[in-house]
Amino acid sequence: MAFDITHAEADALARDAADPLASLRGEFLIPRHDDGSEQVYFCGNSLGLQPRATREALLAELDDWSNLAVEAHFRGRHPWMPYHEFVRDDLAALVGAKPHEVVAMNSLTVNLHLMMVSFYRPTPERSAILIERGAFPSDHHAVESQIRFHGFDPTSALIEIDADEANGTISADAIARAIDEHGSRVALVLLPGVQYRTGEVFDLTAITRAAHAKGCRVGFDLAHAAGNLELALHDSGCDFAVWCSYKYLNSGPGAVAGCFVHERHARADLPRFAGWWGHDQATRFRMAPEFVAAPGADGWQLSNPPILALAPLRASLSIFRRATMSALRAKSETLTAYFDALVREQLGDVLHVVTPNDPARRGCQLSLRVKGPREAGRSLFEFLTTRGIVADWREPDVIRAAPTPLYNRHIDCLRFVLAVREWAATRG
Repeated sequence: MAFDITHAEADALARDAADPLASLRGEFLIPRHDDGSEQVYFCGNSLGLQPRATREALLAELDDWSNLAVEAHFRGRHPWMPYHEFVRDDLAALVGAKPHEVVAMNSLTVNLHLMMVSFYRPTPERSAILIERGAFPSDHHAVESQIRFHGFDPTSALIEIDADEANGTISADAIARAIDEHGSRVALVLLPGVQYRTGEVFDLTAITRAAHAKGCRVGFDLAHAAGNLELALHDSGCDFAVWCSYKYLNSGPGAVAGCFVHERHARADLPRFAGWWGHDQATRFRMAPEFVAAPGADGWQLSNPPILALAPLRASLSIFRRATMSALRAKSETLTAYFDALVREQLGDVLHVVTPNDPARRGCQLSLRVKGPREAGRSLFEFLTTRGIVADWREPDVIRAAPTPLYNRHIDCLRFVLAVREWAATRG
């Protein structure tokens, strides 16, 4: 049956009109295409859009700096001394943690290294780190360098779980088998919440339970999960987690990252790299040489919180607080299902959806492979750009498109599909 574009557009617009979260889009600055129209921005999994409140939040800190100088640490509208605490409750709610289990600090890979100082404690008998094959390169670089730093050889101490499903995804059974087979020599299991290339969601609780049963420590990279999924880090029981905030958390390029440390480690005498800001607040200003760690995740801080980086995060988290992660996830499931169905029904001869079809196994990202040579995929990607549709490309042959519930709409998904149909028509 022919595709009725007029009916499809009316249907998409009706869905958007009925969306209870539709007004959130107005809180973001949508980039414009060359023709002046708003872009279809499906790249929130790489860099989230700027909230309108960000500029005011930054200007407020600049004003306090100009008017109060050092006194702004204590007298500012949001005093700088405890500034990281202003994002704590919202950050904890976002990732399903207790407030003292989270802290905003540094950048993702820095936090990953700091966590591995404490939670990757290899011995000759248990020296390995277990990751997925095809992990994001920064994670791979970090774990390999940690293994070498401790005097072990990555060729034997870095274990990678192979994809066992047709689309290059990894089944829960494959993860469980790898933990069962190698667990006795694994010091740390480090997996993502969402695999960056395929968009596949991993079951954090099941992984943690299996790994702990084998005596392994467990950490997660939530770069593509924080602000995308409803997380329950505390209940999962994992030892630690790290994430960035420039993707779904819309806090700007190179934004300050986040870190979770389970409360059972809150007062543990763990090895760590220490800094003055991680010292217990009650005695920090005594300036004694002995380090006394602040309880909870705060104890892993090193330096002053970066105020001008935290201000955008505070502005963005206020939107999440009002929207609630449960409502955003509900919209995400509906919106992504609509997008997925359109792609499969209308573009089945052009695109192959790599991301699992099961909503429980995906977030808002669809990873799409063009049926044809790599050159065809690049051609489509570049064509979409000329039509004001912003997705991203991941080698060797994947276009990632993420309909983000904070600011994307059903009509955006339809515009993507119509543009692909246009491209396909030009190729005969």
